[in-house]
Amino acid sequence: MNIEVSGILGLILLICVVYAIVKTTQSNASTGNKVIWIVVLLLLPLLGFILWFLFGPK
Repeated sequence: MNIEVSGILGLILLICVVYAIVKTTQSNASTGNKVIWIVVLLLLPLLGFILWFLFGPK
């Protein structure tokens, strides 16, 4: 299964992932948790952002 995101949806996803990475680095979570969340966001952008939004560091 190959999912390709392009155009305006790709740009919106990119903005969301960058926002999530910035918020993760600014959080009070441990360094290990920050690294794990950033790796998840980079490897699985759409699913990673959804998981970060639901379960990520607040």
